[in-house]
Amino acid sequence: MNAEIVESFAQMVREKSIDKDVLAGIIEEIFGIMVKKKYGNDANFSVVVNMDKGDIEIFLEREIVDTVMNPATEISIDEVNAKGNEDELEVGEVYPERLELLSFGRRLINLARQSLNQKIRELEKDIVFNEYNDMVGEIVVGDIYQVRKNDILINHNKNELLLPRNEQIPREKYRKGETLRAIVKEVKKTPNGPVVIISRGDNLFLRRLFEIEIPEIYDGVIDIKGIAREPGERAKVAVESQDNRIDAVGACVGMKGVRIHAIVRELSNENIDVISFSDDPELYIQRALAPAKLKSIVVDTKTKKCTVVADSDQISMIVGRNGINIRLAMKLTGYEIEVLREEKPYEEYEEDIELIDIKEELGADVYEILINHRYDTALEVLKAGPEKLKEIEDFDDDKIAEIIDIIKGQFEEEE
Repeated sequence: MNAEIVESFAQMVREKSIDKDVLAGIIEEIFGIMVKKKYGNDANFSVVVNMDKGDIEIFLEREIVDTVMNPATEISIDEVNAKGNEDELEVGEVYPERLELLSFGRRLINLARQSLNQKIRELEKDIVFNEYNDMVGEIVVGDIYQVRKNDILINHNKNELLLPRNEQIPREKYRKGETLRAIVKEVKKTPNGPVVIISRGDNLFLRRLFEIEIPEIYDGVIDIKGIAREPGERAKVAVESQDNRIDAVGACVGMKGVRIHAIVRELSNENIDVISFSDDPELYIQRALAPAKLKSIVVDTKTKKCTVVADSDQISMIVGRNGINIRLAMKLTGYEIEVLREEKPYEEYEEDIELIDIKEELGADVYEILINHRYDTALEVLKAGPEKLKEIEDFDDDKIAEIIDIIKGQFEEEE
């Protein structure tokens, strides 16, 4: 029975990569508890586990006495002689008696088995926790084996990894059996074992992909100075070269964009802007807002605020669709950016617009009022300005501002 027990746990050593000495220590602890349950807490004993030979030896050590007062710690000389006193031990010496597992009874043996299995399960959980805790921030590759409503379960080296919804790339489709790459973001201890959380939406995942696809970054020749990202939409990555002979942006993009395209494909066609980092906040902000052209930049380094002025036709490019471009620029640079529109002087407009041509945009009532007050073209309205338009009783300040905005918008569309 000893050999069977040791062999069963030796198999665990091979399958679960559990350290033999650690497992032997657990076995010694469990069988020690079994001895105490039978002989009491005062009992002196030793448990010897030999994993290589497949043997467990349990010795109960009791003092030899004439009259036994405590059976847990004492044994009579007569009983020792009856067992065969080969070493000719005498009263006052210690008698080490080898105990057979069967002598403990089936109940205690089953209890020991249960305790051992529980200890092994706890040890397995610790091994998984420590393994993945050491991998936090690194990329893992696994197979999708379950797609649930709010999360995805990944099989990695026979361990279950969790990709929650908030760590996924929005609108990315996941199918069972597909291979997936992600970074290990966090490992949590729970009553049911460790939970390994992975991420594809974290900035660090993008950084690791750059390190994989761009050797200069992996080698430290090019540094990533900052990342701003809205997963699945767009990202901005600031890079800096430590070697004047190497163009950081060009190295990241690669010949015909081959390097950056590999990263874009991995991120489900997320747009990536690679810009050159600068210690000069003004230049850095200008690059972060590229390709928009700015008229001027005023930077306050103390308050971390910045005001940029640009022509009307550049505003939409600066802001980006749903404001994403300016949001990412602010995340990347750490500056709050305010955008001011520089109005184009009226004399610079090459062609005037007849009000009849924008009657629908202005509204029939507004059009009729302006015509009745002898305003026939858009430029005539703009040149009149708010002060003159206030003379029209039908218009208040809000209505005048709305009319001017509509007309200016028509000129911008014409351009």
